[in-house]
Amino acid sequence: MHTLSRADARRLAVRAQLLDAHRPAGMFDVVRQLTLVQNDQTAAVAPSADLVLWSRLGDSYSPGRLRDALDEQSLLELHGFVRPPEDLALYTAEMAEWPGRPPLRPWQEELREWVAANNGCRLDILARLRADGPLTSRELPDTCAVPWRSSGWTDNRNVTKLLDFLVQRGEVAAAGRRGGDRLWDLAERIHPDEVVPYEEAMRIRDERRLRALGIARARAPVSPGEPNDVREAGEPAVVEGVKGRWRVDPELLDRTFTGRTALLSPLDRLVFDRRRIAELFEYDYQLEMYKPAATRRWGYWAMPVLHGDRLVGKLDAAADRRAGVLRVHAIHQDVPFTRAMTAAVRHEIEGLAQWLRLSLLAPSPG
Repeated sequence: MHTLSRADARRLAVRAQLLDAHRPAGMFDVVRQLTLVQNDQTAAVAPSADLVLWSRLGDSYSPGRLRDALDEQSLLELHGFVRPPEDLALYTAEMAEWPGRPPLRPWQEELREWVAANNGCRLDILARLRADGPLTSRELPDTCAVPWRSSGWTDNRNVTKLLDFLVQRGEVAAAGRRGGDRLWDLAERIHPDEVVPYEEAMRIRDERRLRALGIARARAPVSPGEPNDVREAGEPAVVEGVKGRWRVDPELLDRTFTGRTALLSPLDRLVFDRRRIAELFEYDYQLEMYKPAATRRWGYWAMPVLHGDRLVGKLDAAADRRAGVLRVHAIHQDVPFTRAMTAAVRHEIEGLAQWLRLSLLAPSPG
């Protein structure tokens, strides 16, 4: 059992996420260590995946490199996350058991029944992709016999939902983009032939996730897209002042830590588990883009500010590409900034504007 201070735990998390002073060598090194980068296209400042890579690599990173890697399939997209292609073999056994291992929950039974009811449309989509893929969803036929029903924005979006399930079944895969539209193709043309047995794959995924997080709960609430827990991976630990037990990657312990200042995407893996950042970083944060403007505390796309091993504030900024400026609306300080912190944050904001090739329109962080 390892006993860690909060500072120890934070440094473990920051170092695992490649946000300490020792920058990684390149884009592929980042993706392999993080295991995934969320490929959300919201571009209030820049698409999240680009911000994640810039925050690790700095000005040496060019957004075109990620798009090229996805088009060339030297990196792959699965469930909305950019992943190293060798990791896809860890998901194929799970895909073969879609919609899950018995006993199935009622919602899983409903998904299976809806796909079965629309098997004709499924076959039409697969045939069109085999003949003409890769294609966008708009180029695929909607011959669904039973429309998709929901209480939200996906109502009647039959092809979109069916593609989602075909990805989960391992029949279809993302194959880059054409402009702003995602391309789809047969998974057999993209996924590796190797299949790792289910239990072994889940164990390796837990270990890879813990290596990327540094410290995590053995059990955590279900999270859409990617779990936040690691089951029995690593070794047990307690964090002083925090209830419950954690799991840590022992290979990351007892290493010297040198921090730096970084601006993070709201979807960055360091901050994505809101409970973990509240417990370890004592940091209050929510992504407010879906809130009415009048109820936002920090801004539409407020970027967490990392300084050393602490999350110290939020940057409310927006890229106005038509005007050619990065507009900084506010710099929210969770703790009073020292003169050194003010200078470091200002330097990062200037670096962000330069990387975006925009002029900076900003108040002083002080």
